[in-house]
Amino acid sequence: MARKGKPFIVLGIIAVAVFALVYFGISITSNLGKSPTEVSSEDAAKQLDKLYKNIKVNTAAQVKGQIDLDPVAVGDSLPDISKFPISVDNTTDTFVEIFSSTEKSGTGNDGWLNEVASDFNNSNTIVDGKSVSVKIRTIASGTATDYIRSGKYVPDAFTPSNELWGEMVKANGTPTELVSKRLVGNVAGVVTNKKKYDELVAKYGSLNVKTITDAIAANELAMGYTDPFASSTGLNFLVTALATFDSTDLLGEQAVQGFEKFQANVPFIASTTLQMRDAAKTGMLDAFVLEYQTYVNAADLKSGYVFTPFGVRHDSPLYALGDLPKEKLEIIKKFAAFAEQDKYQTLAEKKGFNGLNNYVSELEPVDGTLLSAAQKLWKEKKDGNKPIAAVFVADVSGSMAGEPLNRLKESLLKGQKYLGKDNSIGFVSYSNEVTINLPIGKYDTNQQSMFVGAINSLQANGGTATFDGIAVAIKMLQEELVKNPEVKPLIFVLSDGETNEGHSLDDIRGLIENYKIPIYTIGYNANLKALESISSINEAANINADTDDVVYKIGNLLNVQM
Repeated sequence: MARKGKPFIVLGIIAVAVFALVYFGISITSNLGKSPTEVSSEDAAKQLDKLYKNIKVNTAAQVKGQIDLDPVAVGDSLPDISKFPISVDNTTDTFVEIFSSTEKSGTGNDGWLNEVASDFNNSNTIVDGKSVSVKIRTIASGTATDYIRSGKYVPDAFTPSNELWGEMVKANGTPTELVSKRLVGNVAGVVTNKKKYDELVAKYGSLNVKTITDAIAANELAMGYTDPFASSTGLNFLVTALATFDSTDLLGEQAVQGFEKFQANVPFIASTTLQMRDAAKTGMLDAFVLEYQTYVNAADLKSGYVFTPFGVRHDSPLYALGDLPKEKLEIIKKFAAFAEQDKYQTLAEKKGFNGLNNYVSELEPVDGTLLSAAQKLWKEKKDGNKPIAAVFVADVSGSMAGEPLNRLKESLLKGQKYLGKDNSIGFVSYSNEVTINLPIGKYDTNQQSMFVGAINSLQANGGTATFDGIAVAIKMLQEELVKNPEVKPLIFVLSDGETNEGHSLDDIRGLIENYKIPIYTIGYNANLKALESISSINEAANINADTDDVVYKIGNLLNVQM
C-alpha cells in the first residue's frame, strides 16, 4: 500500500544524489581485492545465462520525452539548511550563527565546541550593553563551504577543520576575516597497520606522504582516502600528495603525471570518515587517512596501527563572514577568546584534541583558486579517465503506487541533468517481472530523451523481485563490457520493498563476486540487511533512507558534483 509523507521527499533527494554519483564517477568504494570463488569468465557467463533464462524479462518500447538542457545551479542542488542540526541554540536576541565541522560539534568526544558554546551562552557576555550568545550548526566543512560559496546560506562565522576551506571561501569573493587561527589543535594523518608500517620503514627508511605515494604507485600499499570535496582530511591529502610530485607547481605536468600513477593503484575512496573506518574493519586496507583526535579515541586502532601526520594542521580556524556589523564581529572575537581559555583547552585534551602540538604544517598556504583546480583535477583523474557504464534498477512494485512512484519519477527527471555525456546509461525497472526500459547507450541527447520517456512511462504493480532486477543489470553490463572493456561498471538499486518474488541473494552472490561490479543500494522501508549484504560484496555503499541523518549523508555525496 502507498506510504505518504516526508520520507518520500527524502527518497527524491536520494535519487538525485545517485545521479550525481554517476556524473562524476564517485568512487565511494570499489573492489578491494576480495578473493571470490575462482571461476573462469566463461563459466561465469554460463552461470549468468542460465539464471537469466529463468527470469521473465520484458523490453519496453522506446519513447522520447522532453528534456531540459539548462545547467544545475549549485544552490539548487543543496538541501535546505534546516536539514543540518543546531547543536547549540542561541539564548539571546543578539547572537551569531557559526557553522562548525562535525568532529567538534557532535556528541561525546566530538562535542567539545558544544560545551564551550553552552558555557559561553551562560556567561552573560556583554557587547554594546547587550547580553550575547552563539548558535552552533553542525555541518561538514566541505558541505558548509558549498553553502557559503553558492550564497544559498551564509552564516556569520565558520570554523572548518582546516584553513584550506577558508581559502576556498575567500577565493570565491566572500568577505572573510580570520578571527582565530586555532580554536583547538588537531592533525590529519595516515593510519597504517603495524606490520605494513614496519615493512615500509624497512624499505624506505621512514614513512611520510612521499614514501606513501611511492609505495602506492609501486602497488606495495593498499590505502584509502576520503573524497576531497566532502572531507577535510581528503582535501588535505590530495594537495599534499600533489606537492610531493612537484612542490613548486601543484598542477604542473610533473605533479599530474605522478598523481595519475599513484591514483591508478588507490583501491578505495570514501565520501566520509565513517565509511573509511567501516572499510578498514574488513581488513582490506593497509592504511587510510584519519584525524588524530579520532585515532586516539579509537582503542581498536591505537593497539595495531601507527599514525603518521601529514599536510596542513587541522586546528579549527574561526572566520567571520560577510560584511558584518561591528557588534557581531565583536561577539565572534569574544567567543574565540572564550574558547582559547586554559579551562576549555584542557577539556579539549580530554576529548583527544591538542595532541601532536609539535607537528608543523608541511605545506605553505595554498590559494583557494588552486584548491578548486586541484579538486577538478582529482575528479578528472581519479578513475584513470575511464567512462562509466551504469544501470539504474528501480522498484516499481505495488507498494510504490501513488505518491511514492510520483516522487520517484519527479526525482529521476530532475536527476537526469547530472548524467555526464561521456558515460553510458541503462535503466531497468522491476516488480514480479523485470523490464529493460532503456538498453545501455552513450548518454547523448537522444539517450537522455529516451531516458526521460522511460521514466514517464513507469507504472507500479505486482511483487518485488529485487535480485532478478540486479541479475538483468549484471547481464546488460556484462554485454557492455564485451563491447567496451575499458568502462567502469556500476549498478544502483533503489528499492522501498521487501523482496518477495524471484531469485534470492544466494542465487546471485557468486555472480556479483565474480563480475566485481559495485552495487550501490538505497533502501526505504526495505530489507536493509539484504541490501547491505549486496553492497558489501564488492565494497559499495548502502544508504538507509529511514535514518535521521540521511540528508547529511546525501549532502556529502552531492558535494562531489560541485
